Amino acid sequence: MIRLKLRTGAIAAAAALLLVAGAAEAQNLKRVAPENLTGYWFLTNKSVNPDVPNTGKNLDQPTCVAVTYMIGSDGRTQNATIAKVVPAGDLGQVGVSIVNQLTYVKGSQNGTAVPVQTYYVTGFNLPEDPARKAAILAQCKLPGYQTT
Repeated sequence: MIRLKLRTGAIAAAAALLLVAGAAEAQNLKRVAPENLTGYWFLTNKSVNPDVPNTGKNLDQPTCVAVTYMIGSDGRTQNATIAKVVPAGDLGQVGVSIVNQLTYVKGSQNGTAVPVQTYYVTGFNLPEDPARKAAILAQCKLPGYQTT
């Protein structure tokens, strides 16, 4: 019986170590701004079919959503997380739904398909005026991503 407890404890310790190692690896990923992503990964989707709520806060307001995520070595998105929603509302989950459907193939600067961390900005209910549209989307630009 004692052996079983030790094994269970050893398994728990190993699992915790793997979680810590995975988190450390995620922190060491190259952070690439969306506008520079094509050197590393090319988006292959022509369209997505996001889950959109029927009711919620600010669903009819001009909104930008920023979602951070990792592109894994297989070109699939992982760990999609809402980073910013302006104005605050319930459209963040729609952004996550979009990101979870994206797939990529490696770009010319990514010979070994190295995973990267990036983010995706999308807008909802945006005005037709290009300047107003750009101003709304600019509110969701995230700092700390490589821009060159």
